[in-house]
Amino acid sequence: MKNLLLQYKPFLLFLGKFVLSYLILTIIYQSYLNRFDSSKNEVDSFTQLVADQTITVLTWVDSQSYSMPHLKEPSVKIFYHNKYISRIIEGCNALSVIILFLAFVIAFTGKLKNTIVFLLLGSIIIHVLNIGRIALLCIALYHFPQMEHILHGVIFPLVIYGVVFLLWVIWVNKYSNHATATTKK
Repeated sequence: MKNLLLQYKPFLLFLGKFVLSYLILTIIYQSYLNRFDSSKNEVDSFTQLVADQTITVLTWVDSQSYSMPHLKEPSVKIFYHNKYISRIIEGCNALSVIILFLAFVIAFTGKLKNTIVFLLLGSIIIHVLNIGRIALLCIALYHFPQMEHILHGVIFPLVIYGVVFLLWVIWVNKYSNHATATTKK
């Protein structure tokens, strides 16, 4: 048993760090969300920020784009060309994706400065990509409403998770302790 533990020690350490950091970040995020009353259709401030930034991007294409609170659920309605196109809910703000990204990078330890810089830059990249994703999705849904399932459920998630995967690959191969150990050999 001891040999097995020693043999799989790097994997078990990674798994432990990943699960622990993911749980801690998720609990912090959930406590943040609990400050908002969904029974009163309150939207958390980060989701509202994402909606506002999406409207800013959409107004570059159509000056008549705007948002408004949804009256029946905790979400923000998005209008493009004066037409209700979509709604932004808490799950659209990409914080869950960012938490997953952060937990992986934290679990695959690197130098502290590199880790902090990569966490910040990666989170910003994911956030900006998400704003672009939502804006492009709104434009695409305006022109191709019949493609909603494939656009929202397949193509755009593939893009955002693909970028997260690419960031992980860059982290592991260039900045993590694994990368520095590999280059020393």
